[in-house]
Amino acid sequence: MKRLVIFILLTMITLYIMAQKKIEQTAGRMQLGVFAPEFAHLNDDILFGEVWSRNDLLSLRDRSMVTITALISQGITDSSLKYHLQTAKNNGITRTEVAEIITHIAFYAGWPKAWAAFNLAKEVWNEDVTGDDAKAAFQREMIFPIGEPNTAYAAYFKGNSYLARISTSQIPFANVTFEPGCRNNWHIHHATTGGGQMLVGVGGRGWYQEEGKPAQQIMPGTVIHIPANVKHWHGAAKDSWFAHLAFEVPGENASNEWLEPVCEDEYKKLQ
Repeated sequence: MKRLVIFILLTMITLYIMAQKKIEQTAGRMQLGVFAPEFAHLNDDILFGEVWSRNDLLSLRDRSMVTITALISQGITDSSLKYHLQTAKNNGITRTEVAEIITHIAFYAGWPKAWAAFNLAKEVWNEDVTGDDAKAAFQREMIFPIGEPNTAYAAYFKGNSYLARISTSQIPFANVTFEPGCRNNWHIHHATTGGGQMLVGVGGRGWYQEEGKPAQQIMPGTVIHIPANVKHWHGAAKDSWFAHLAFEVPGENASNEWLEPVCEDEYKKLQ
């Protein structure tokens, strides 16, 4: 209880400080002060000095979310977006949150715009990832977090996997990461109507296979639609880390049935 009270007080103090902060901008005068002094004045003194500083109406964090949404929606993915992504990070937006924001924007503004924005966001947030091991190196390739060891489903996986819940509202989805050689058992997403799953590759190289069909390679950007009541498995290639987003498709009487492991000999044949 005491820790909770301290946390709430620190949060209130942080929000108060951010609300009092006045943005000081000099980029306009530095870059256009001689060529376009009035534009420089409007940029530095009005846009940033007044509009961005009205933190009693919207917090800096809120303004960052609005700004990057507007820029991405217009397809502006140049240095101005990178500047505002860095500002968003400074204003408290986390790696996981920006991934969710851009993912949400993609459905309204367009998938290619989101991909372009993700490339810049990776540059801004990648400095948070340290370490020289293979897992850390793979994390630096992705905007989505690797997450925590997937202990809840470990019994149904061969090798180590990791789970990061990205969204639990609207369309729930998670980022699932597999170490090299890791894959899940054969399984079925049952449903009487609707249901199933959609996978989107986001890093490394992996495999997806339906019963009775050849295995299909999954690369970043590959989209896999898995109908309900179809037996299948998915996981990493034996020589590559792999991650995919897993979207749960709503359905009636939905349930998962976990089955036998993938045959080791058949898996080793995959190139």
